[in-house]
Amino acid sequence: MLRTTLLILILMIPLPALADGFARIIDKSAFVAAVQGRNLTNMAIRLSVIPDGSITGRAFGTTVTGTWTWTDGYFCRTLDTATRNFPLNCQVVESNGTTIRFTADKGAGDKADLRIR
Repeated sequence: MLRTTLLILILMIPLPALADGFARIIDKSAFVAAVQGRNLTNMAIRLSVIPDGSITGRAFGTTVTGTWTWTDGYFCRTLDTATRNFPLNCQVVESNGTTIRFTADKGAGDKADLRIR
C-alpha cells in the first residue's frame, strides 16, 4: 500500500524538463517508433508500452499492467496495480529523443517525464 501511494505521488509531481527541445508526438506511428522495444524509466519505475496496446512493468516493487490506445492525437491509458486501478486518462505526449513526457488530462494536468532506455 505504501509503495503504491509513493508511486502515485511521484507520478503526480511535475518534473522539470531534463533538456530543452521537447516536441509533441501527434501520431501513433511516431509514438510506437519512440517506445517500441524500450523501457520507460523514472527512479523506481520501469514500464514497457507495447504496440499491441498493453503496458507492463514494475513500480516500487509492485507489478503494473495496463492498456493503451491512440485517440485523436492523445495517448489514452489505464493502469492497474495490486492495490489501485487508474482509470482511462488521455495524455499529450512529447519527446526530446532521450525522455518522453506525458501530460495528463489532454495536456491540462500533471506531467511525468520518463527516460527512454
